[in-house]
Amino acid sequence: MLRCLLSVIALSLLVIVPARADEASWNRFRGPNGSGISHAKTVPVRWTEKDYNWRIALPGPGHSSPVVWDKRIFVTCGDPTTALRTLLCVDAPTGRTLWRHEEPSQTYGQHRDNSYASATPTVDADGVVTTWTTPEAVMLLALDLKGRELWRRDLGPLISLQGSGSSPILYRDLVVLANDQEDMQRSPGRRKDGPNPAGRSFVVGVDRNSGEIRWQTETNTWLAGYSTPCVYQAEGGRLELIFSNTAHGIMAVDPATGEITWEFGQPFVDRAVMSPVVAPGLVIAGHGAGLRGTRCIAVRPGSSDQGTAPALAYTITKSLPMVPTPLVKDGRLFLWADDGVVSCLRVATGETVWRERVEGGFYASPVWVDGYLYNVSKKGEVVVLAAGDKFEVLHRIALGEPSYATPAVAGGVMYLRTSSHLFSLGGPR
Repeated sequence: MLRCLLSVIALSLLVIVPARADEASWNRFRGPNGSGISHAKTVPVRWTEKDYNWRIALPGPGHSSPVVWDKRIFVTCGDPTTALRTLLCVDAPTGRTLWRHEEPSQTYGQHRDNSYASATPTVDADGVVTTWTTPEAVMLLALDLKGRELWRRDLGPLISLQGSGSSPILYRDLVVLANDQEDMQRSPGRRKDGPNPAGRSFVVGVDRNSGEIRWQTETNTWLAGYSTPCVYQAEGGRLELIFSNTAHGIMAVDPATGEITWEFGQPFVDRAVMSPVVAPGLVIAGHGAGLRGTRCIAVRPGSSDQGTAPALAYTITKSLPMVPTPLVKDGRLFLWADDGVVSCLRVATGETVWRERVEGGFYASPVWVDGYLYNVSKKGEVVVLAAGDKFEVLHRIALGEPSYATPAVAGGVMYLRTSSHLFSLGGPR
């Protein structure tokens, strides 16, 4: 009996320890695998100004989201006048600045709602990787946890009417980035006179340690997109990197070689801004134009190992987000549209459970924390909803200035970023 009990305890530790380790970090846009999910029990649903652990001013504005590793918070800023870029490292318990790295740059044309710091960094035990862009260069930059530069990789020029915003991710020993660019010959923004250059679109895997390019796969995308990839693994199948873009719709790539293993054969006609997410047996992504999503699709992935092609599970065309990324949890699919319409659907079938409007406009993506949805409006108001089969607004609180950034949750603490401040909320007392 004792031997059986010890075996059960050992097995439990194998399961529990990795989960706790994951909860201590928020290593990329929307956290582990871009899911936006945290099981923290110490983030309040209702709070006032006095409940913040700290609130600090940032050295400049930006739309990127914070990431967290080893009690360090990393966030980027971009001066709208000079385009000076800053990567800031903040001590999570105190809000004290540990170091800052600055990159001189130059201003250039982009969408009025974009910024010079829109891409979210990615971080692991070896350091932080971010991307800075100008018309002359898409630059990946790697620093260690103390702010010392490890390497930089110039991926070539950027051609985009609206600027850039795709965030890198770390996958094992790779830095992975979707570099979607504009083909001005095919873009709706094509000039009637003057040059119409074609940007070079590709997805790339860069060696985490050296910055050398391991593989680069051309994608022939004609509209610049801003989605961030994730990882999918079918039951008993191989791990694949999942991208969404105009040319391929949803696309899976072998992380070892960069080979496209499958793609869903209905290209997106608009920009892919929301990032793809995964559910059991499904990959979900969409596209849109203006401030509206056009179409969101759920696809059953194909398998080159089994010789099966991807298949459409269902399509959603009503009240869709263009910018905010969907969220999947407990058999539900949550879609939080830019105009504030929030939908809850059965993720397996696409059946609508409820669809209601929340006042405000949104560019941030929702996160799920212990049964609640948190999102931040463009005006800087946090909205908390019940993440169940009944629509319920639980709380709204103003942060005092605009925000396009998605919250981060690590170590039981939520970090909220506005245009020029960073907030710490919750955690063990």
